[in-house]
Amino acid sequence: MGLTADDVARLAALARIQLTEQDCAELAPELDVILESVASVSEVARPDVPLATHAIPMSNVFRADVVTASLTQTQALSGAPEEEDGRFRVPQILSED
Repeated sequence: MGLTADDVARLAALARIQLTEQDCAELAPELDVILESVASVSEVARPDVPLATHAIPMSNVFRADVVTASLTQTQALSGAPEEEDGRFRVPQILSED
């Protein structure tokens, strides 16, 4: 079963993509190859084959979330080039308008 230019036009309309008739005619065989490739993978995937999201085993490397003491406001501002009203002072980059 091959994908037709009409099928591509219908899919494009559903996706709200504007395609010309020539685009649809050119894309139909390309999309058909993609669909056939997906179908061939589906044939190989059997219930006894585990799903894989990566080619090699991956594991989570995050550390445990442990609450620790943080800097006080004074300590945080001690290295700032400028400070105003207990906050970092930075150059204005947007106008007030």
